[in-house]
Amino acid sequence: MKDQIKKFLNEEQDPKAIEKITSKLNDLLMKNEEIGYIGVQKKPALTVFPDSIVMTNKRVIICQPKNLGLSMDFTDYTWDIIEGAFVKENILGSVFSFSTKTDMQVSIDYIPKTQARKMYTFAKEQIDILKTGAMFNNVVAEEIQFENVESVEEIEEMETEEVTSFSELMPATPPPLPYQNAVFESPSGTDKENGLAALSQDELFEKLQNYKKLLDNGLILQGEYDNYKKEILSFM
Repeated sequence: MKDQIKKFLNEEQDPKAIEKITSKLNDLLMKNEEIGYIGVQKKPALTVFPDSIVMTNKRVIICQPKNLGLSMDFTDYTWDIIEGAFVKENILGSVFSFSTKTDMQVSIDYIPKTQARKMYTFAKEQIDILKTGAMFNNVVAEEIQFENVESVEEIEEMETEEVTSFSELMPATPPPLPYQNAVFESPSGTDKENGLAALSQDELFEKLQNYKKLLDNGLILQGEYDNYKKEILSFM
């Protein structure tokens, strides 16, 4: 007996049926597709060509011999369209079935109970793997989307801060200087003397301060300031 079919005879599968199926499946398997389990129908009456179910890591294949075993029909269902698997145990074997997302129900009866349980377990594992993978992909996609939104918000905040800082450094309208709107009179002759004489000490001191501001901002020369200062001090 070929070594490649020995691993599929653990639950009393028909060796001849397994050998016929595996010989045909070698040409049907896709790249990286591996057979996980094979269940063979076992009816109470003698059945020379029983139906079989082949489960791989990619799909479920229903194998039905035709024309006295000279040909065989294969119908496959990929795991991503299978929604659930079911087993109903009867006195003579079990009925293994599965449903698809298109509300199709596929069943095969007279499967030995142990084989039906193994197929059910294998099917649940494959369905859970797909669901877990889908959930993981959704979580990753949400995280990526959330990170992109955070990045956009961060960029907007940085741009706003830069504009605000620039406006603070370069105000559109600079504040007026304290002396800009002040009106200063140049002392001259009798008007100058009469004007200074009429001022109080505080007013004279304030006028001296105004001249000092003019000097500090380059609006009058040092000599002019000295003359003004001398004139004002003479009345204090």
